[in-house]
Amino acid sequence: MAETSETADIQRKIRAAFHVFDHKADNTVDVREVSTIIYSLGCFPTKADIHRFVDEVEEDNMGYVHLDKFLPVMTKVLLENKFPPIPEENLLQAFEVLDKERRGYMEPQELAKYMKSEGETFSQEEMNEMLTALVDEKKNLICYKELISQLTLDLDT
Repeated sequence: MAETSETADIQRKIRAAFHVFDHKADNTVDVREVSTIIYSLGCFPTKADIHRFVDEVEEDNMGYVHLDKFLPVMTKVLLENKFPPIPEENLLQAFEVLDKERRGYMEPQELAKYMKSEGETFSQEEMNEMLTALVDEKKNLICYKELISQLTLDLDT
């Protein structure tokens, strides 16, 4: 089966998101980081959806996920729109509401404060993982406009 450019683009983004958490550079991630990777791809599944996903991709209940298992399952999820992504405009609007001074960026502490007080509760570990993925290490800021365009997928083109 030939790979379409859409599939290639999706898989490139999946690999990029996966490798952020591949700390040993061995094409594996800790199973606890799977939800953060999924969120970083613009998908927002329920906790039950995440558990089912992990059951499908985890290596023999060993606590890690290999890219070779993760990639085809996540590609299918995105192609079939199983965990509908939030449109880029909605993500941008959400960040702009939080960025009251319209700077185009947020400090990690600002986002952490909102994540602790609004919406679904995140554990400290989940928050740390998410901030690790979102923060520009050189600037120590979340430059959300750049981030949104890197992480969202336009599946309609």
